[in-house]
Amino acid sequence: MTFSDFRSDTVTKPTDAMRRAMAEAEVGDDVYAEDPTVRRLEELAAERLGMEAALFVPSGTMGNQIAALLHTRHGDEVIVEENAHAFLWETGGLAWLAGLQTRTIRGRRGVLDPALVEDAIRTPDVHHPRTTLLLVENTHNFAGGTIQPIGELRRLSQAVRRQGLRVHIDGARFWNACVASGTRASEYAACADSVMFCLSKGLSAPVGSMLVSSRERIDEARRLRKVLGGGMRQAGIIAAAGIVALQTMVDRLAEDHRRARRLAEAIADRPGLALDLETVQTNIVVFRVTKAGEDAASVIAKLKAEGVLASDNARDIVRLVTHKDVGDADVDRAIAAIRKVL
Repeated sequence: MTFSDFRSDTVTKPTDAMRRAMAEAEVGDDVYAEDPTVRRLEELAAERLGMEAALFVPSGTMGNQIAALLHTRHGDEVIVEENAHAFLWETGGLAWLAGLQTRTIRGRRGVLDPALVEDAIRTPDVHHPRTTLLLVENTHNFAGGTIQPIGELRRLSQAVRRQGLRVHIDGARFWNACVASGTRASEYAACADSVMFCLSKGLSAPVGSMLVSSRERIDEARRLRKVLGGGMRQAGIIAAAGIVALQTMVDRLAEDHRRARRLAEAIADRPGLALDLETVQTNIVVFRVTKAGEDAASVIAKLKAEGVLASDNARDIVRLVTHKDVGDADVDRAIAAIRKVL
C-alpha cells in the first residue's frame, strides 16, 4: 500500500533542483569558515530577514538552544507560551543546557497577551531569578499552526523590551507565517533579537535551520554551535539545498495552506471530532477525538489502514500537516478516511 503522509512537513523529499545543487556544490571546511556555499546561504538568510548575520545549524532545536544561551545566563528565567515547542518538545534543553527556569503563560491560540507577560516579569529582588528572555513561536505548532499577527507581536516586543528583556522567535515554520499573513520577514525580524527558521519543514530541504541575529551575536553563536557538537565540515552539500529552498519554495507554501483549509472544512462537522476552524491558518490541522471509545492512537491506526498517515499531539489530539509531497488527491483520501473513521 502507498500512503498519503500527513504526519509532518518534515517528511518532504528534496526537489530535483536541490539534488542537482547538492551534487554540484562548492565546498570547504565550515568549521574553519571555508565553505563558500554555507556562507552564501547565511548571507541570503540574513538579507531576507534584514538582519546582520546568520548561522547554519543542523536543527531548529539547536538553533533555539543556542539563542537561549546567547540571551541569558545560568539561573535566569525565560517566558514562553505554555504549549511552546521549546518547552514541551526539546527534551528540557532550556533547563539542561542553558540552566534556565521556564515561566509558562497561557496564550489564546498560541498568542500571548502583553499585559500577562508584563505581569510575569520578575521584579528586582535577591530572591527572584532574572527574567531576561521572551521566546515566541511563529507559527505555533500545538495551537494548530496559528500565526502571530504582526501588530500583536510588535506590542508584545515593545512591552518586554521596555523592561530589558530580549526576544527570540522560534520560527520553525516562520515562512508559513509570512506567506499566510502577508507580513514581510523583515517586519517580524524587527520585533526580535534573534530568529530561528527551519529549512527542512515546508521548504523541503533535507536538513538544517538558520539562526539570524546581529553579527556580534552570530559570532558568539558560532562558538556555541561548536560547544553543542554542531560544527560541520563540507556542509555546503546540504547548504546548497537550503539556498534552493529559500529561492524557490517559499511562495508555494500558499498551496499547502489552501489544502489544509479544504481538509479542515470538509471534516469540521463530523460528530466524532471537535475542530476549531479559526486555528487552521497555515498548513496544520488539529482536531480532538470526541467519539466514545476512541482516542488519538486508535484513530491514527484506523487512518493508516485507509492509507493515511497522521500523528498525535496528545492522548486525544490528532494532527495532519500538508506539504509539497501531498497533493489534492491525498487531501481527498484523507477526507474520505476521516469521514469513515469518525
